[in-house]
Amino acid sequence: MGTCMSHTHKTKAETHHHHHHDHQLERWLYLIGLIGYLVARLFPLPELWGNLVDFSVVFLAGNHVVIEGVTDTFQQSINRKRFYPNIHLLMSLAAFGAMIIGQFSEASLLILIFAGAHFLEGYAKNKSKKDITNLLNMHPTTARKITENGQIKIVDVEDIKIGDHVQILPGDQVPTDGVITSGTGLINEASITGESIVQEKTVGDEVFGSTINQNHSFTMTVTKSSQESVFGQIMRTVQEAQDQLSPVATKIKQAEPIYVTAVLIFVPIFILLSQLLTSWDWSTSLYRGMVTLVASSPCALAAASIPTNLSAIAHLAKRGILFKGGDFIANLGSIKAVAFDKTGTLTVGKPTVTDYLFIDDTKASKWIDIIVAMEKEANHPLADAILNKFSASEDLTVTTLNQIGKGLSTQYNDTHYSIGKLQENEQLTAEFNKRYETLTKEGKTVVLFRENDRVVGLIAMLDTPSQYVSPVINYLNQQQIKTIMITGDNEATSQYIAKSIGINQVYSNVLPEDKAKHIESIQKLSGLTAMVGDGVNDAPALVTADVGFAMGEGTDVAIEVADAVIMENNLEKFSYAHKVAQKMNRVVNQNIAIALIVVLMLNVFNIFGTMSLAIGVVFHEGSTLAVIFNGLRLLLPIKQR
Repeated sequence: MGTCMSHTHKTKAETHHHHHHDHQLERWLYLIGLIGYLVARLFPLPELWGNLVDFSVVFLAGNHVVIEGVTDTFQQSINRKRFYPNIHLLMSLAAFGAMIIGQFSEASLLILIFAGAHFLEGYAKNKSKKDITNLLNMHPTTARKITENGQIKIVDVEDIKIGDHVQILPGDQVPTDGVITSGTGLINEASITGESIVQEKTVGDEVFGSTINQNHSFTMTVTKSSQESVFGQIMRTVQEAQDQLSPVATKIKQAEPIYVTAVLIFVPIFILLSQLLTSWDWSTSLYRGMVTLVASSPCALAAASIPTNLSAIAHLAKRGILFKGGDFIANLGSIKAVAFDKTGTLTVGKPTVTDYLFIDDTKASKWIDIIVAMEKEANHPLADAILNKFSASEDLTVTTLNQIGKGLSTQYNDTHYSIGKLQENEQLTAEFNKRYETLTKEGKTVVLFRENDRVVGLIAMLDTPSQYVSPVINYLNQQQIKTIMITGDNEATSQYIAKSIGINQVYSNVLPEDKAKHIESIQKLSGLTAMVGDGVNDAPALVTADVGFAMGEGTDVAIEVADAVIMENNLEKFSYAHKVAQKMNRVVNQNIAIALIVVLMLNVFNIFGTMSLAIGVVFHEGSTLAVIFNGLRLLLPIKQR
């Protein structure tokens, strides 16, 4: 919960209610203590009264520090059947020790700064959680359910079941995931994809809970309960991420009781040795012992990682990049290789016409009209690609025959036309043959257009790279991170795509079950490896990789399988996440360095007797505040290079 705290994890249900009230009381007592301390400093009081005020400050501002120090240590020691102290105990002992040797003002300063840092870390954690909540607090609480007799009834979202029919009016939030059964909507899906561009939805289209219908009205059939909706899963993913510590934070947490025990053993030894080896009197030795207790407390070290991790998780979630824990962000910042699936990850996922050629340009317009008329009758992705590329100058009506293996054919004005792949023993002109071979070597799908069985045109299609891909691959190559494509597609297509975007290495003709084996071999050769895929046929590879990144506009499979999810098909978010991950790792390392240098420096000055307890308190607790503020920098946007 706070700075320098050895946590005892309870369930949210157990802690939420009373913590809310405790925190408010703690803050009020702290404020009273702070005012008391300032009054004692501004208005000189007799020594006895001054000491009484400082004594009161320790108990008012630091009551929760003392209580958590003693009760948590006691409880954890019983649970673990060994002495298991926390830093709160260390600081409580330092404050009491200071008062025993008459340093009341130093004791009150120590508690004020320590408790202040405790509240600040709480603020840092709440800020990161609040940033996510602000993004995701659009979850609706009620819905317009259509009853069996056609009436509209306002019900709680929790009461909606799969199969229920719900009415969505302009301005309404979609209560949960479903499919539109009548009407249309203009829907803002920012809470799911992070994209503010509204999506036009009509009958048969899927809609997601928490998104906002900006225009028109429609009815929908519920396909998922509110808990199982994409939104519900996002919330769970974020909560899991906030509860899961990074490897550095985990190691610090595990080391905390060992370190505190070592300090508690070292301080009395230090006091006794100072009597034997120096000319200090007992008063000086006890004073220096208390300074050692303060200087050696690992408060800044305890705060080095967690606020930073939480800030990074919040920052990325706001931008539609969900991580399931700080450890995955830490891994991403250290990756040496990235493996990409091809279709739908590096490419747009559907073919586009890239080249076309006709034998006679004067007849091209007429032939295009016939091609468009024929393809309108077809129902396959290649037809969509052709219709997206060409538009007819004259709207013709033809009857098209679709023969498997042969393609489309029709009769128009006593002329036979066909569109299909190159047939066995089919002859092409020299120019067409050369162009055909070049295009097929580039991995493109080539279809031929024939008039009375003579080839008069060709159209080449390819699933082209996404507009976001090249900058990302360039960025990774600049970072000297190896880029690899793993795809089930053929060698020619894979190599052409890889070459056009700058991918270093290609594994083609790979079966889904073999992708994971390729990831393992990349890990052995290169080190930490990320995998980016669509989350369905890439599932084994996503699980095997050190960081599994799922692309896709909020698919539940992607959220379930991957360690991180980009909530829309924009690969640039991957490079952005890598920049944030690198910054997070740098900030955590800076924080650890600050914490260790300050502890070392204070102890050296203390041994030489050149530092007062007050200066020790200020520098030591100041380093704790510094690492917390440093961690909060992760909430700010990263500069795009």
